[in-house]
This record gives sequence, structure tokens and C-alpha cells, in this order.
Amino acid sequence: MRDYELTLVIQPDLDDTAFNEVINKVSGWITENGGEVAKTEIWGKRKLAYPIRKQVEGYYALLQTKLPAKYNIELERNLRFLEPVMRFLLILK
Repeated sequence: MRDYELTLVIQPDLDDTAFNEVINKVSGWITENGGEVAKTEIWGKRKLAYPIRKQVEGYYALLQTKLPAKYNIELERNLRFLEPVMRFLLILK
């Protein structure tokens, strides 16, 4: 298992329950595949450096995780298809 940091930029027009559902869904994917979420930080709504999908703001969240090395490719694929996630960055810590 390796330590990763996953940063998410989520659509700003979601309400709190929908935002939490996205975070829970991503955390669920990680735990279902043998990983664990060590810490979740919600950074809140921030202005983007450039518009993404005609949005100028986004909700930021940081998840510090431990993942099996093979699963990071599948996690990135799942995040690409998750509609509320505008951008993500998964880096090895």
C-alpha cells in the first residue's frame, strides 16, 4: 500500500448533501478495493484560475489515502466518469 493525496474540484452548484455524496462515493471506491482514507479535508468553495465547464468557482476537497499500487489507474478512470468532479489530481506522497 502506498500513500496518495487525492485533490478534487467539484461543481460549485451542488448542495451540501450532494457534495457529501460525491465525497462518500469516492471514499467508498477506495475502501472497497482494499485502500483506506486517512484524512479528508474540505477546503470549501474557491475561485478557479480559469473557467472549467463554464464555471469560475469550485468546491475543493483533499483526501489523504492509502491505496494498492494497481488500483490508482481504476480510481482515475472512475473519477473521469463521475459527472460532478470537474478536475482531480492523484499524486504519490
